[in-house]
Amino acid sequence: MRPRLVRGAPRRTGPPVATADGTMAAIDIAGVTKSFDGQQVLCGVDLTVRSGESLAIIGGSGTGKSVLLRLIVGLMKPDAGEIRLEGIDIVPLRETELLRIRRRIGMVFQGSALFDSLSVGDNVAFALREHTTSSEAEIAARVREALDLVGLGAIEGMDPADLSGGMKKRVAVARAIALPPRVLLYDEPTTGLDPTNVEKITDLILELKTKLGVTSVVVTHDMPSALKVSDRVAMLHRGRIAAVGTPEEIQRTHDSLIRDFMEGRL
Repeated sequence: MRPRLVRGAPRRTGPPVATADGTMAAIDIAGVTKSFDGQQVLCGVDLTVRSGESLAIIGGSGTGKSVLLRLIVGLMKPDAGEIRLEGIDIVPLRETELLRIRRRIGMVFQGSALFDSLSVGDNVAFALREHTTSSEAEIAARVREALDLVGLGAIEGMDPADLSGGMKKRVAVARAIALPPRVLLYDEPTTGLDPTNVEKITDLILELKTKLGVTSVVVTHDMPSALKVSDRVAMLHRGRIAAVGTPEEIQRTHDSLIRDFMEGRL
């Protein structure tokens, strides 16, 4: 079965109530464009992420996958278009309004992006101290809970520099889930890891989806990981969503664009 190809899809307007199959939309992106120094990276992205699903976004280097994640979390603004999180368009929101929405989202940055000057425990506790009125005892308990969820023990006192690459990724995930999120965004979560740790992080993404009931969006170059963690796969090409399908549809397609990417020719 061929995946559903999306080319030149009309821009949607108005707050989404449900997707075509009746599932509520956690994220709804319509007509989003973004340029840097006159070079257009996103050229009118339309994409809906259903509540509770895991969506993998694939595509070649420089296609704007990481930019799209940063737009979803509100770290940058699009030049045009709408980005609705649970029905709320975040594009026109001021920073104070956006902060309330952003608390629903956890993001695992490429390269983990841990604060080297802080201990593991302080890294995981950072958002709790910034955005809650929890006591230090409550924060300590939540930090331990988050570390336990990602399969790490009592390592709160360790420094990030003393951790392996796989452990850094897990701490980054723990930090992302410390404020219990509704949506988890992963930017190249397996990059730079050996095959054993790639498998561990892939399994962790699946475990957290089940344990936390979160909506997951995973940007990745790793096709085996993308196919394993996702309910659907979306391909970003030349600034637009070129195809969307289930892992089975993606693997069976004869579409030359997808085949070229999967076989490393793109």
